Amino acid sequence: MADRASDRQRLDQPRDPRRISLPRWDPEAFGRLSEGIARFMGTARFLVYMTVFILAWIVWNTVAPKGMRFDPYTFTFLTLILSLQASYAAPLILLAQNRQADRDRLTMEEDRRRAQAQKADTEYLAREIASLRIAMGEVATRDFLRGELSRMAEELDDAAHRRSKADRKEIRKQVRAASTSLSEPIADADAAADGYDDDEVLDEPAPRR
Repeated sequence: MADRASDRQRLDQPRDPRRISLPRWDPEAFGRLSEGIARFMGTARFLVYMTVFILAWIVWNTVAPKGMRFDPYTFTFLTLILSLQASYAAPLILLAQNRQADRDRLTMEEDRRRAQAQKADTEYLAREIASLRIAMGEVATRDFLRGELSRMAEELDDAAHRRSKADRKEIRKQVRAASTSLSEPIADADAAADGYDDDEVLDEPAPRR
């Protein structure tokens, strides 16, 4: 306020005689007020209040004594009030609609911006997923590793089974060789015993009769 007063009192600038100082107001506050009025006028409460007011006006100016009637029949003053109300209501409603349209436009622009950003993010993620798929195509997957480990385990089991069979065969061969080596001295001893008995039988004198 002090700056404005100092600007008006400056002597180094000529005063514009055609300049008319209009009252200043806050457009945002006036817009909120107009929206509140328009919102109230679009409710059932306003219609009820307006109907009660008009009926009371008509009844009073019809039934009341003539000295107390301030707006007799044809209700010129009531018509003037309703005309003034309509003339002010229409701009207020238009102002509220314009503000709502501005908000809707800003909301649509923000939604469009967010949709574009989301689309860009989705495309970026799609490209990243595609590149990961291409990269993963050259890398061993979990199923592949599981299959390879299963195959190696089966091969190891087969190799262990074959080795155990070969060990059993070797053990059998060793057992047979050992049994064969043990059976030969026993057979020689049996043959010697058989030969000794035969000699003794031959050397024995014949029994007397």
